[in-house]
Amino acid sequence: MALDWCLGDNFRGRCRNLAGEEIFHGCIKKREAKMIQKTNRLLWWILSAALLISLIPVTGYAQGSDPTDDDVNAVAKQLYCPVCENIPLDACGTTACEQWRGIIRDKLAEGWTDDEIKTYFVNQYGDRVLAEPPRRGFNWIVYLVPVVIFVGGGYLFYRGFQQWRSPEPDKNLRKKEKTTPKPVKLSEDDINRVEEELRKRSQG
Repeated sequence: MALDWCLGDNFRGRCRNLAGEEIFHGCIKKREAKMIQKTNRLLWWILSAALLISLIPVTGYAQGSDPTDDDVNAVAKQLYCPVCENIPLDACGTTACEQWRGIIRDKLAEGWTDDEIKTYFVNQYGDRVLAEPPRRGFNWIVYLVPVVIFVGGGYLFYRGFQQWRSPEPDKNLRKKEKTTPKPVKLSEDDINRVEEELRKRSQG
């Protein structure tokens, strides 16, 4: 106590400053450690995602492999028969469709992807060979019409439900309002005459 008293307030102030600086530097070190931990975790997620993407199999076959009938039909069902209307290529038994399926088999064996094969047939015969029209130009109507029908049907259903929930006015109440006589307005002379008549009857 005597030493503290001798050193005075300056010594105590310096001690407080030193303690505050130590606490401040400790907080800085903790924040830096947390930032490093978060950065390492983010890098780990990025590397994991990149590894998963690299492992995803790409649609297509290595050159020289022999695709199965299921592989051919998986592409053929996305195309329409060039001879018959609205018949998928995988379900059609015409000679033309058999030839098309043979082309698909050859393209798959060469390593072509599904999209590349469909693009090949579109370049040869146009968009009409696709089971699902491309989303461009007037083809958007095919996708927008169901949405419009759904929204319109939902609106009509909502309106009908609201009308069904709202109570209808009582018909009997309407009749009473119509049959109830309206009050007759009397002039002052009529009122005086009635009062005079009542006064005479009460005296008689």
